[in-house]
Amino acid sequence: MILTFKTPKWWYTKNADGAPWWRPVLWPLSQLWIAAGRGKSKKAAPYRSSLKVISVGNLTVGGSGKTPITREILRLLPHAAGLSKGYGGKFDGPINIDSITHTAAEVGDEAWMLAREFPFVIAKDRAAGLRAIETSDAQICVVDDAHQNQTIAKDINIVVVDGDTSNGAWPFGDGGVVPYGPMREPLNDGLARADIIVLWLPSEDAPIDPELVGLFKGKPVFIARLTAVMKPARVVAFAAIAKPWKFQDTLERLGCDIVGFKAYPDHAPISETDLTALKATADEQAARLITTEKDWVKLPEGWKSIIDYLPIQARFDDEDGFKAALLR
Repeated sequence: MILTFKTPKWWYTKNADGAPWWRPVLWPLSQLWIAAGRGKSKKAAPYRSSLKVISVGNLTVGGSGKTPITREILRLLPHAAGLSKGYGGKFDGPINIDSITHTAAEVGDEAWMLAREFPFVIAKDRAAGLRAIETSDAQICVVDDAHQNQTIAKDINIVVVDGDTSNGAWPFGDGGVVPYGPMREPLNDGLARADIIVLWLPSEDAPIDPELVGLFKGKPVFIARLTAVMKPARVVAFAAIAKPWKFQDTLERLGCDIVGFKAYPDHAPISETDLTALKATADEQAARLITTEKDWVKLPEGWKSIIDYLPIQARFDDEDGFKAALLR
């Protein structure tokens, strides 16, 4: 079962501006979430792999840039393989993904995307996934979304943080933990386990917020910037990601004229009915129909030739320094 959830935008404002009046009723639930997480950590007996294990995670629910960062790390490191739980897929694993024979629906959209370029395993049990990769030629395992997973030992913990603080945005909101806010765990708890912070910025010229960097208390911070290339066009766009407004902002930065935009809950499948309606709107507006790469890989084959996607990549300001930190 895939859980879909439309992220409240007020979660990511500094003072929770725009939060509903009934938000306080969510606070006790957040305390239960915190207690459950700490309880799991105390009971954990992490598996120590013979591989070098690099965790790429975040402190909030979705939308921090983990996938492009994971892709870039796999590109930078020799003899590396990727591992994730294959969220949204049908298999428990461990399965070594073949992007030709497996589909995004079977193994998860993000895992399938990465498996097109790199050796990649999915496993609900991360320790079992590591053991599967140990039988390969890989020397390094890059584990996606593992910062809160205490079942495996990690050599490097990377935390990816959305560094866009324009227009009142703040990556941690007011620090509230799910469902009271966007945090997966209290900020100080998560930062204490981090070895490296990657600050994910939305463009080549986006500024670095010194107040945000100050929260990391001297930990190594590397800047990664979203890069995307697209000729300005008239578009109808849609996205089923945690922060769909980020996709909209990127298209606008690239000079696109957005004549229609539809946001769906994170990871939600897009129905044939919706796709047909979106295409009709695009045809009426004489516009291109475009989505994110994550959403495009989940489309039925017949739609992939009709709908475009915007490819994005991460570019590090100090790529050599970042690579050296990973190989220490």
